[in-house]
Amino acid sequence: MSTDEAFAAAYREHYWAVSRFVARRLGAGEAHEVEEVVAEVFSIAWRRRSELPEHALPWLYGVARNCLANTVRGLGRYRRLLHRIGHHEATRHGQVVTGPDTDAPGAWVHEALARLSPADQEALRLTTWEELGIDDLAVALGCGRSAAAMRLHRARRRLRAEIDRMRMNVTAGDGTHD
Repeated sequence: MSTDEAFAAAYREHYWAVSRFVARRLGAGEAHEVEEVVAEVFSIAWRRRSELPEHALPWLYGVARNCLANTVRGLGRYRRLLHRIGHHEATRHGQVVTGPDTDAPGAWVHEALARLSPADQEALRLTTWEELGIDDLAVALGCGRSAAAMRLHRARRRLRAEIDRMRMNVTAGDGTHD
């Protein structure tokens, strides 16, 4: 199979997986950014099609992680500019406080995850959301198998500790004492 055919096959097979990967990390309301990041991922894959591995998805996730990092930095600069200008709709409507009973089911898991480092979050997301095994995780993170296994183990341990910490805070703050 030629490199062009390999790229076309990877594109057809993995376009939606890469799109979901990007969308989960950018969040709701960023549809055009998702499309731009996915386009950039496959543009890079096209330019580097001679390097495309047989099992391309973990490699594409690694490329997507780098593209996302650039996009997130750019979005952060954009939001800071909007905040400084103060005349954009997003800055006037951005402060919404919800009640404590409006939490989505499982929101505590997302809260615990958000308290971890970006590297820990990514290792957990790649194995949970993207269902990667250790070998594919290593490819996506750009490290060896042992390093990927250790990163995942440490990330899981830190998540468990964060969840335990959150439980302690809820128990201590609920007002029930013996």
